[in-house]
Amino acid sequence: MKHFLDRPIWSALATRHRAFAEGDDLARRYRPSIVPFAATAADDADSLRALARLLPPRETAVLVQADEIVLPAEISATSTATLVQMIAEQPIPAASDARIRQLTKDDATEMLALASLTKPGPFTLEALSLGDFWGIKINGRLAAMAGERMKQPGCSELSGVCTHPDFRGAGLARLLSLFVAGRIAARGEVPYLHAYDSNTAAIRLYASIGFRLRSTMNMAMVQRAG
Repeated sequence: MKHFLDRPIWSALATRHRAFAEGDDLARRYRPSIVPFAATAADDADSLRALARLLPPRETAVLVQADEIVLPAEISATSTATLVQMIAEQPIPAASDARIRQLTKDDATEMLALASLTKPGPFTLEALSLGDFWGIKINGRLAAMAGERMKQPGCSELSGVCTHPDFRGAGLARLLSLFVAGRIAARGEVPYLHAYDSNTAAIRLYASIGFRLRSTMNMAMVQRAG
């Protein structure tokens, strides 16, 4: 039996993030200015044709699902990767630290610069539309951040966890991961996340704070031919 997190993008766009969706009951995507994620309801021919209609020529999108990614003839993968999806089914105690502050649109440019440097995953200036982000500033600089991205019924994704190279080794990623995951759990929701399967340091960190492997996932950055 399929789990709704096997197609996390679809599950989010069909439920709690429906307001951010473009498309129909066969294929949907987030508005590109928010995050370049797209998904199909299934891998049948009708859904794949709907995905092709959804993407304008030469526009890219990111697909993530547990099943092997199948593409229509009009769309090709420009890069692929294997992810791990981890979930914290047991409550994570909330962490606190006086340095942690909520980030706002006033911080968006600095957040984008940090994400561009550290590459935790797709990030845009409108990422704050999807969920709260929190950060720690040191000497006026954004040293680390973490936040929430995709949301499904009863679940929220921990995302955007990153630390500036100048401030690594101080446990900031661990602290912020615990803080955000604890906030999700305090709402009665289950935190989950994605990481590249090659990022063993991050996987060890998440395992140490209560996340377990739920599934390996396939990711593809795709583009429709122009």
